Amino acid sequence: MKIIIDTPEAIARAAAQRYVELLGRKPDAVLGYATGSTPLGLYAELARLCKAGELSFARATTFNLDEYIGLDGTNDQSYRYFMDKNLFDLIDIPKENTNVPCGLDMTDEKAAEYDRRIEAAGGIDLQLLGIGNNGHIGFNEPGTPFGSITHTMHLTESTIQANSRFFASAADVPTSAVTMGIKTVMNARSILFIALGSVKAEIVKKMLCGPVTEEVPASVLQLHPDVEVYLDPAAAALL
Repeated sequence: MKIIIDTPEAIARAAAQRYVELLGRKPDAVLGYATGSTPLGLYAELARLCKAGELSFARATTFNLDEYIGLDGTNDQSYRYFMDKNLFDLIDIPKENTNVPCGLDMTDEKAAEYDRRIEAAGGIDLQLLGIGNNGHIGFNEPGTPFGSITHTMHLTESTIQANSRFFASAADVPTSAVTMGIKTVMNARSILFIALGSVKAEIVKKMLCGPVTEEVPASVLQLHPDVEVYLDPAAAALL
């Protein structure tokens, strides 16, 4: 595991170069993406590089980590909408090459099909991750088995409260989601992890320095052979 500590702006530039290198070497790479405020700087940099002709996603395929159950892609709080607005509509990727789990009529049986689609695409080459305040990756809440594949998940109250900043109120936040499982994430060949801000410092310490436990889902990343961790000084303050 490689740990890089720098400013958010420098992290966005450095992380974007991972995509430049990968897509330069493998133009049809399979990319795993995340949502939330953490990757916005990276997505802006990827869009800039693409517009400048320094990066192309024209042959790439993407799979997103998760989606709220009950929201379709036209809802401005859905993760499909988020990805279109903040990345996919700004780069040269064919929209049919982008995959976000469907939040409607979702069951665990249908969710498992997402893993089969990832496998059929050749597996994820580079998976982007952030971390929730309780250690979740994707929407894999504490206690999720490390062997889980894509599944539905009831969200904890802490996750609902943390995500309520994106909604009119906490009461508007969906209470369940479909998410790649921890095994699905760990099957990625490489992982790029970003955490920013002092609010993430305590959980980052548990993730990197604590025991590997299902009570801190992100701690499983200690077992992955190829992880780059990008932290700003505030997120790294307790290391």
